[in-house]
Amino acid sequence: MTLHVSSLTQLVELRDESRVIWSAPVSTSQFGLGEVPNSFKTPRGWHHIAEKIGEDAPLNAIFESRRFTGSVWDGQSLDGDLILTRILWLAGDEVANTTTHDRYIYFHGTNHEHLIGTPASHGCIRLRNSDMKNLFESVSAGIRVYIE
Repeated sequence: MTLHVSSLTQLVELRDESRVIWSAPVSTSQFGLGEVPNSFKTPRGWHHIAEKIGEDAPLNAIFESRRFTGSVWDGQSLDGDLILTRILWLAGDEVANTTTHDRYIYFHGTNHEHLIGTPASHGCIRLRNSDMKNLFESVSAGIRVYIE
């Protein structure tokens, strides 16, 4: 099993070899793709899920510093970029993207669900909260992730 993220189509696919078994729209970085620290770009290439965070948290749970705050987003429009529902923290597997983990690049739910399907994040890969919960439940730590 692998995850494939396309910045062109703004989709993530869970694949069993070449067969797509699940997919969902995503939002990659509004600043494009790149591996430079502090660039707010989504890193390319092969990664793996280093950590799964938030297994027992409720849908729309608000995370700060990778910890559930005890609060749940109520659906109101907010300007800030909340990290919601679950976190799949990535680590890079190639020389060019070894800083991915240190850059805190995650798959996570968002309070900007209306922007899913367009490049709008600050480097992470955002999903609708229900899709984030489904993805979290479908993968294990260590699964390989390819971002193109």
